[in-house]
Amino acid sequence: MKLWQKENTVTSEKIERFTVGKDREMDLNLAEFDVLGNLAHATMLESIGLLTADELTSLREVLKEIYGQVEKGEFTIEDGVEDVHSQVELMLTRKLGDTGKKIHSGRSRNDQVLVDMKLYTRHRLFEVVKATEKLFAILSKKSEEHKNDLLPGYTHLQIAMPSSFGLWFGAYAEGLIDDVIQLNAAFRLANRNPLGSGAGYGSSFPLNRQMTTELLGFEGMHRNVVYAQMSRGRTEQAALTAISSLAATVSRLAMDVCLYNSQNFGFVVLPDDLTTGSSIMPHKKNPDVAELLRAKTNRMKALPMEVTMVLSNLPSGYHRDMQLLKEILMPAFDEILDCLDIATFMLEHMKVKQNLLDDAKYDLLFSVERVNELVINGVPFRDAYKQVGAEIGDGSYTAPRELKHTHEGSIGNLQTQEIEARMEREIEAFGFDKISATLERLLKM
Repeated sequence: MKLWQKENTVTSEKIERFTVGKDREMDLNLAEFDVLGNLAHATMLESIGLLTADELTSLREVLKEIYGQVEKGEFTIEDGVEDVHSQVELMLTRKLGDTGKKIHSGRSRNDQVLVDMKLYTRHRLFEVVKATEKLFAILSKKSEEHKNDLLPGYTHLQIAMPSSFGLWFGAYAEGLIDDVIQLNAAFRLANRNPLGSGAGYGSSFPLNRQMTTELLGFEGMHRNVVYAQMSRGRTEQAALTAISSLAATVSRLAMDVCLYNSQNFGFVVLPDDLTTGSSIMPHKKNPDVAELLRAKTNRMKALPMEVTMVLSNLPSGYHRDMQLLKEILMPAFDEILDCLDIATFMLEHMKVKQNLLDDAKYDLLFSVERVNELVINGVPFRDAYKQVGAEIGDGSYTAPRELKHTHEGSIGNLQTQEIEARMEREIEAFGFDKISATLERLLKM
């Protein structure tokens, strides 16, 4: 029997295959969170008299056994069982009989999958933030290591002004902070409790939604039960928007590596074990790792639009369309985590070339330095600008290679410590430690 099935009703096997889709496969990712939701819900049911103390004790015991199976990778969804919620309830009922059947009181599969998805998304965003922090750390480290190694700066893909590897690495480090801010926005949407909203219209039981909110470590609850259901899709879209922003940062970094590694630029070197060869050209060392990073992260930019199209023209309330959101969201977390790991590994082993700007072809990078030199000596800026333009035109221009950049965020003042402190503050704002401690207490009750 399905959780929703009535006596003497049978669904066509063909229709069942179509409606269940990939849910059994996707729902394995939700198993630990379904157990946590059940623990919180059962605790609340006992507090309002729908379970006895002994029933709660037995439910907790079996739920913790199931949680242990999940941790060991031994949890499975049996053939003929529709989803993770049905599997967990089946396991409870097999061991506890009628007590297992009582746990669904005061909720629907709608708010059950919602709370699972909220807990899952919150947890996976935590993993993405930690992986982003690792990438940030290597970028920040490289920024300081190479702050004195100059690099051509470009606008319109033409040489513009002197830059440095310190500025280049540091720019991507600071960019990741903005991505973490977007991850935090998605995290806050995921960090609200929908449990108790039922099918979207609440319950006549005197549910204590504040209790389940606190037991599961949520920041707060979705107050309006209709909106709790409407948050399905919105949470996934926010998470995927944050992931796509992060992917865009990694994509741009990967493109720079592809460009800078090419012979015509020759600014960075990927070691042999990070490159591949050609089947006919023996000299080739291709930056496939950076190219695939670029492609994978570019593809992720489209994910928010996929969710938008699934949700298009849906009225309020729950609709089965939303089941497909799992198939968009869950692989996205795996993909971005893989890309962040590879990007970090690539940067750790990538070498930069020194003394690049000694080459005479980069003389024009210092034209602004020459203009500023004249301005400091009393020449109005517009006149200085024209004078240097004339010097370049008649061949009398000489590049002043001594740089005097001291303002905040410039070549000579990278502000690395300030950037690191800001990232630390943004990560602390998530409150991961508090949430982890709350869930540990729930499992020990």
